[in-house]
Amino acid sequence: MSQNKTTLLFFLLLLLKSGFSFGQMPLSKEAKISVLTCGKGNELYSVYGHTALRIKDDKNSLDIIYNYGVFDFKTENFYLKFIKGDLKYFVAAYNYNEFYYEYSAEKRSIFEQELHLSQTQKQQLFNNLNATLFSDKKYYTYKFIDRNCTSKVMDEINKVAREKCIVKTINLDKTYREVLFQYLENQFYENLGINIIFGEKVDNPCEKLFLPIELMESLKTARLENKLLSGEPRLILKGDESKSPLSLWNNFYTYSAIFILIAISRKKWIYLSVFSIFGLFGLFLSLVGFYSYHQEVSYNYNTLLLNPLFLLLLYFYWKKKYKWLHYICITNLILLGIYTVFLVNKPNLLLFTPMILTSAIVLIYFYNWSRNKIKRA
Repeated sequence: MSQNKTTLLFFLLLLLKSGFSFGQMPLSKEAKISVLTCGKGNELYSVYGHTALRIKDDKNSLDIIYNYGVFDFKTENFYLKFIKGDLKYFVAAYNYNEFYYEYSAEKRSIFEQELHLSQTQKQQLFNNLNATLFSDKKYYTYKFIDRNCTSKVMDEINKVAREKCIVKTINLDKTYREVLFQYLENQFYENLGINIIFGEKVDNPCEKLFLPIELMESLKTARLENKLLSGEPRLILKGDESKSPLSLWNNFYTYSAIFILIAISRKKWIYLSVFSIFGLFGLFLSLVGFYSYHQEVSYNYNTLLLNPLFLLLLYFYWKKKYKWLHYICITNLILLGIYTVFLVNKPNLLLFTPMILTSAIVLIYFYNWSRNKIKRA
């Protein structure tokens, strides 16, 4: 959920000066370990916020951030690997001041929660993080819900606690899709795209802790050895909390207007162009479910709306096979009806309503047109 530079030189020099090998430096009794929760950013990859670990030891002049949200844009075949779900993320460590400056520049808030760990647990967590940092274990395969910067931090804390002390406490009565919906207010097309690409999994109950704000809220009540694991979140950087202004084009109204104009155009070439786009996108959604390791894109019922069968409709139109064109229109109308019923209790119903209505109007147009062609034959 965040991309940062790895700057460990200061830390390595300090360790060499102290005479300790990396990961074996003893923390002082004044050392503090805390979870940092960062507010949402403007970029799509940062819109859900970010989680990091901070280890501060004034006696040893340490103030380090451990960040599990780092990836390398220079990775060969970056976008193909990202889509497939085998892109390697990794943990990096760098100076707290650099971290603070980056989020200050982006006007994003930072909340800090100190962990009430024993000295032994603090040392173990510190050693574990450093051992991971300089081994192949620093790399992990990112999964949007199952494995990300937030879940990795939670796992590291639970590991040294030797019990599952952090458990999810919020959003348990919602689906993943309902939770994600609220993060993209005034970013309509981004929200539309995410709801198109995500399939059946995000309609399941939101049982896994995967968002930074969920970890922050869950830490408030987490207990370790019958004591609270952390304190209340402390605001250490106040960001710009004002909502982004409504865009003149990136909103539901312009989106609806486009489909209204398409529906009333009565232009066959426009209708055929829409079917081409819908059909190709539906074919992509169908294939990516087999190609990608991301379970979120599998079993995507949006292919009932963006239907690959539209490509067959185009084929039968150009081949003047009106009878088959007639059957394809009926089939697609039935599938569109099933899709609409399926969306009734979901938050994305309104989101897709203009596309549903436009598809229905255009299919009915070609249904009547092909029926007239058959009668004249």
